[in-house]
Amino acid sequence: MAKLQVRYIVDDVAEAIAFYCGHLGFTEVMHPNEFFAMLSRGDLRLVLTKPGGGPGGGQETPDGRVPQPGGWNRFAIEVEDLAAMVDRLRGAGVTFRNDIVTGVGGRQVIVDDPSGNPIELFQPLIEQARLEPA
Repeated sequence: MAKLQVRYIVDDVAEAIAFYCGHLGFTEVMHPNEFFAMLSRGDLRLVLTKPGGGPGGGQETPDGRVPQPGGWNRFAIEVEDLAAMVDRLRGAGVTFRNDIVTGVGGRQVIVDDPSGNPIELFQPLIEQARLEPA
């Protein structure tokens, strides 16, 4: 069961489902209509919402703003072999915001989903940076 939920605003829910399930190991939990879906990956539930889809996370706010995809806030997925995953995703035509960079705890790269939402792929280099330290 998921312990954390993240909502992403996407332009096309079906296209986003194909991306997350086909490339990043998510499983579809529900997809009741063209405006909404829930996916899961381990402890993460990813809610996908199309703007203007009626009541819920995609609806216009009282001040008239409509949710839209993009930005720089993101969630990270821990991977064992970042270089191999980057090669596989590049081969599939996935868009990258940067090249692999190395920081204090590990190596990372940022990919965009089909709507331009960022996902960080992270390979820890030190035990403390792992999601589940040994």
